[in-house]
Amino acid sequence: MVNRNLISSLEDDDIASELSTLFAGSDEDFERAFVENEVFEQNSEIDLNKIVKGKILRVDDDKVLIDVGFKSEGSINRGEWNELTDPLPEVGQEVYVYVEDLEDEFGETDDPFGLISISKTKADHIMHWQKVIDKVQEGDVVLGQVTKKIKGGLLVEIGVPVFLPASQVDIRRPGDIGDYIGRFVQCEVLKIDQERRNIVVSRRALIESERKYIREILLRELTEGDIRKGIVKNIADFGAFVDLGGIDGLLHITDMSHARINHPSQMVSMDQEIDVMILNIDREKEKIALGLKQMQANPWDEVEEKYPIGGVFNGEVVNVMSYGAFVKLEDGIEGLVHISEMSWVKRINHPNEVVQIGDEIEVAVLGIDRKGEQMSLGMKQTQNNPWDNILERYPIDGSVKGKVRNLTNYGAFVELEEGIDGLLHVSDMSWTRKISHPNEMLEKGEDVECKILAVDPDRRRIALGMKQLDNDPWATDIPAKYQPGQLINGKVTKITNFGVFVGLEDGLEGLLHISELAEDKIEDAQKVVNVGDELEVKVLRVDTEERKIGLSRKRVDWTPEEEAKEAQKEAAIQKEESELKGGLGDSGPLIKSPSGDSE
Repeated sequence: MVNRNLISSLEDDDIASELSTLFAGSDEDFERAFVENEVFEQNSEIDLNKIVKGKILRVDDDKVLIDVGFKSEGSINRGEWNELTDPLPEVGQEVYVYVEDLEDEFGETDDPFGLISISKTKADHIMHWQKVIDKVQEGDVVLGQVTKKIKGGLLVEIGVPVFLPASQVDIRRPGDIGDYIGRFVQCEVLKIDQERRNIVVSRRALIESERKYIREILLRELTEGDIRKGIVKNIADFGAFVDLGGIDGLLHITDMSHARINHPSQMVSMDQEIDVMILNIDREKEKIALGLKQMQANPWDEVEEKYPIGGVFNGEVVNVMSYGAFVKLEDGIEGLVHISEMSWVKRINHPNEVVQIGDEIEVAVLGIDRKGEQMSLGMKQTQNNPWDNILERYPIDGSVKGKVRNLTNYGAFVELEEGIDGLLHVSDMSWTRKISHPNEMLEKGEDVECKILAVDPDRRRIALGMKQLDNDPWATDIPAKYQPGQLINGKVTKITNFGVFVGLEDGLEGLLHISELAEDKIEDAQKVVNVGDELEVKVLRVDTEERKIGLSRKRVDWTPEEEAKEAQKEAAIQKEESELKGGLGDSGPLIKSPSGDSE
């Protein structure tokens, strides 16, 4: 059996010596053992498919006549003697041959006096096979020379040809296994099939076994912080695997350089020898983390002194994401300009609207996390903030014009200039109209004129009003135009569960409570009136503080006496509620006026 320690250490002379002693022992000793084990025997009768000893009677140019001790001789083609390895046959020389068959002159096989078909090559092969089998077992390591490339693998000569599958040539399958032809290799015997006289060997299993042994030694020797030489064996998107001499370590892309790299191939190449630092060792899982940048000075160690907060520097845009852009100030020092820090006023949907990779830009340092190697940068901080003098440009009570940029449930945003919007709240659109949604008054893109109601530079907000451009009609016009007891006409604009709203003029509405709709008690106002109906109603009250007008339909034909009587009734109810409220404290009234504006 070949010594395992021969791997990667045998010189050409050593290999030759090892092969010459692989099956040590004289042929005579082996032949004697062969006879004793009755692998073959000399018989007086013809015994087919056995090896027998014969004597050379005559050597012709192409044939060798041999006496095998039977009644007939056999002949062998002279080409079965390899002149490079076997001496030329001589008369009287003894030789072992394999008896294959009998043939008479007519090709029959049942004539005992016919010619004998014998083979020296087959006898040599069987004897060599038996000689190998006697010395080699499954699991042994053998040394041989690769002689031929065949389908699925290689033939290796170890005394007999054995099969080395392509998948077992190396740990990583080579590009062309034919490159191994002529090389001496050591392999482990995987399987011996004596019936078929077939042996399968593996070079990979032997290498893996050796690597496991070396790996165990290396894991005991390695310590974190060591600097080791290694060879790059594989490159992936996330890093490179480096062979440290029997065990692979992972050099992650983030540990290759302090500077940004897009792919590990920018730093290392296949089969390159490099020095790496041992960062972490997981001995249970046999995993090793390696580093390159850790052997170099870290530019972040002095980043705060070199790039103080508030300082303005030039940098190059190296990456653009949906949330911002990364800017390189120097190799290994990058910062993030968040999308919110790109402009004071411009609405940016994606950073590529402002910057592109490769752009040279000016940035201000906003914050530094030296431990996490992160830096916050800003672009807008290098420009004037338009909100700083917003009160000078948009004074309160001033009149401005703008374009409706967006409509929401609560109001409209009006663009006064690029990036400067004011909010026109729905309650500031009309003095008299009850507006449910801004689209009742405005359209997107419409030009409007407004008044500046308030400006908050810190929160960057401007409040606008449309109705404030005109005088408040509730202060003078409405109380003068609508008096209690006055009969007026209006159109039903909306019906609710507590009453009916009646339009009196453009935008002005009064409430006709359900209790004032008819003499009889009404449960559902829709059974009495419909939206769009023209009604004659009487004004009950005008509340300028609440900006409400109370109406009545049932009192349209009432006499002054009836009105007075109803007034006394309402006064009594209010007094009762007041007394009850006083007795209950802060619990509030239990009954509201039947002509109130809400239930």
